[in-house]
Amino acid sequence: MPIPDQPVRHRGDAPAVQVTFLGTSSGVPTRSRNVSAVALRLPQRAELWLFDCGEATQHQFLRSDLRVSQLRRIFVTHMHGDHVYGLPGLLATLGLAGASPGIDLYGPDPLRDYLEGVMRTTSTRISYPLRSHRVRAAATSGALLLDDGDLTVRCTPLNHRVPAYAYRVDQKPKPGRFDVEKAKELGIPPGPIYAALKAGQSVTLEDGRVIRGEALCGPEQPGKSLVYCTDTVFCEAAVELARGADLLIHESTFAHGEAEMAYQRQHSTSTMAAQTAAEAGVKQLALTHLSPRYVAGNPLTPDDLLAEARTIFPATVMAKDFLTLEVGGA
Repeated sequence: MPIPDQPVRHRGDAPAVQVTFLGTSSGVPTRSRNVSAVALRLPQRAELWLFDCGEATQHQFLRSDLRVSQLRRIFVTHMHGDHVYGLPGLLATLGLAGASPGIDLYGPDPLRDYLEGVMRTTSTRISYPLRSHRVRAAATSGALLLDDGDLTVRCTPLNHRVPAYAYRVDQKPKPGRFDVEKAKELGIPPGPIYAALKAGQSVTLEDGRVIRGEALCGPEQPGKSLVYCTDTVFCEAAVELARGADLLIHESTFAHGEAEMAYQRQHSTSTMAAQTAAEAGVKQLALTHLSPRYVAGNPLTPDDLLAEARTIFPATVMAKDFLTLEVGGA
């Protein structure tokens, strides 16, 4: 069935932000690492967003504590198989389970045609709304891709062998903490008035006093931010997109000593990822998308790539399948 293009207009509740890695290998899976997929969990609104969907991603959901029924949005970086082969199966399973109120898909121009082709040739019927959003225009213009009232998403083109895009999710600032004790001292009765004051509104009491909500709230709390960047060789566009982010998830396909191969294949080394993080001034870097050549028993392992990155950017962690990080956390 045709997948319609849709305008990007959504709303939701202000979320906490966590990420779970469901696949951290590049190209092909290994015994310990599946191919690319990262889940963004928004607990306060019982919602999941997915970034890339490599082969067997739905199996990775089954092995995690994430609920695939909460999946609402999927963002695809590019059309290479290790980032999209899991998508048709996942979408079909959601339809068979009757567990989805609808999915919004964001990605390169060919994404919709790819899915429609698979569904048509396999006689797959999707029983829920499936909406497609091409990201190229937003990526090239710098316009917002999504604003749901609490979260915004931007994207930018990367340097890869096919059109590829990085995504940035920003949580909008939250109101400062409401001072309940001060409100009581002012004789303000609890109830709906507190909600209005917490929202920063001015309220007129029965005795005629006008109370400004901002006078009872602490400083505004900045929102959290996450950047997902793969596949690409080092590029300034990624640095600009990631500026000041709490967490940068960046590919690290090759070790520093294989920079020539990285340039040939348009992928990043451990030190390119660290350089991006350092120049962007992010708080934490997570390395992912590792070549299968870096496994135990080989001359270089993920620990070696992590050590290389930390020489440039100490606040680096090595992602592994099912690792969960609190964005902006310690």
